Amino acid sequence: MKLGERLRELRKQRNLTLLQLSQHISLSVSYLSDLERGRTNPSIDTLERIASSYEMLLGEVVAGTDGWQMTPQQGLAPGLEELIQQRIIDLATAQDLNRIELRGKRPQTALEWQELYFHLKTLMRPYLSQDEN
Repeated sequence: MKLGERLRELRKQRNLTLLQLSQHISLSVSYLSDLERGRTNPSIDTLERIASSYEMLLGEVVAGTDGWQMTPQQGLAPGLEELIQQRIIDLATAQDLNRIELRGKRPQTALEWQELYFHLKTLMRPYLSQDEN
């Protein structure tokens, strides 16, 4: 399932219109519509706002989606290769991180990517713990 389809599914399960969701999380209807149609990719901040609105964990929102996959031929952003070499992250994690934009920007250094990685890992810990059980 694509991420946009998942976002639409979650909204409809809660019987919300785009306008209602828009007002609740302070994002425009057109932007939310573009997300659901796959015309744009959400930032982590946007996904966190949606997850919070639905009283879900971020991992639950993106679970089962292929919207965060990346083809192997795409290059890695600056800094990610260094984290792989330092064995802080593996290639699959680097590929996942490579797709992230935070507030319309991407980390540029290994330190910025590492901070983002540990932040996400902390946010995802409760969800990942459920999978391990």
